[in-house]
Amino acid sequence: MTDESGPWLVVGLGNPGREYAGNRHNVGFMVAELLAARVGGKFGRHRRAVAEVAEGRLGLGGPKLVLMKPLTYMNLSGGPVAGLAQFHKVPPGRVIAVHDELDIGYGQVRVKCGGGEGGHNGLRSMSKSLGTKEYVRVRFGIGRPPGRQDPADYVLSDFSAAERKELEFLVDRAADVVESVVTRGVEPTQNLYHGA
Repeated sequence: MTDESGPWLVVGLGNPGREYAGNRHNVGFMVAELLAARVGGKFGRHRRAVAEVAEGRLGLGGPKLVLMKPLTYMNLSGGPVAGLAQFHKVPPGRVIAVHDELDIGYGQVRVKCGGGEGGHNGLRSMSKSLGTKEYVRVRFGIGRPPGRQDPADYVLSDFSAAERKELEFLVDRAADVVESVVTRGVEPTQNLYHGA
């Protein structure tokens, strides 16, 4: 039985450090930072998790959001996520991972609950540490790499100049999607945004 008034844990997946800040792989961090600004939260080091954490409420007296950016690098994100979920007593169904997605075209944002990790090491680590795949994913489409570029190199490269023109708007929409999942639920959010 989940506590309907309990907090939601929103995990922005990415890599710490200035050299990664503009990478496609770090779009989860970008969305988490925008959400923190929206709820008036400020990121700071957490005493119990290897992560930066911000907290706030969606609107006056609205649902509480615990926003996190793991500081362990993508492949080891799961440990801090599981630790913080335990600390705040957040069940997996109220955990939202925001991440880059190669299998979706640039500019599209999709949401789903559960399913495979599609080769995404951050999700793989989360599933392992949480002991389940049944958490929500907000998938930010980055598209496939051009030509024969290695996907591993592609995700660790910065968004192109053309992509950056739209990036702010798209990060804003991804943040809207996260808020919609919290306030409306997964299915109504899919109905609302998947046609867009």
